[in-house]
Amino acid sequence: MSLFSVFGIASSAMSAQSQRLNVVASNLSNADSVTSSTGEAYRGRQVVFSTLQANPNGASGVKVAGVVHDASPMRQVFEPKHPMADKNGYVTMPNVNVVDEMVNMMSASRSYQNSVDMMNTTKSLLQKTLTIGQ
Repeated sequence: MSLFSVFGIASSAMSAQSQRLNVVASNLSNADSVTSSTGEAYRGRQVVFSTLQANPNGASGVKVAGVVHDASPMRQVFEPKHPMADKNGYVTMPNVNVVDEMVNMMSASRSYQNSVDMMNTTKSLLQKTLTIGQ
């Protein structure tokens, strides 16, 4: 694997983590949304990653295979005076756990930063390699 492959791997990781951050932001902004554009409570989303096919050098990367709806059950909150309450007085709330999403956001941003650091280190190594013959 060449040193230049690091840039491709890191950039694919940065792109994937950026998409993950966007999904987390969407989940957090809709954590208390009783209705969505479909008329139902917002259902949380999760990013699914997969490995990119290895190039001839043996290097691969990561990509977002898709964004799926979270299968966990929706929250039921007892608020009989709420206009969206059912006949038993329960309001269906999103299945987004704010604490889990904050942890997910911190993990994604740190992964993104690690990829940036890896690219900067590789760039520094390449620059030092060029100065060896001087």
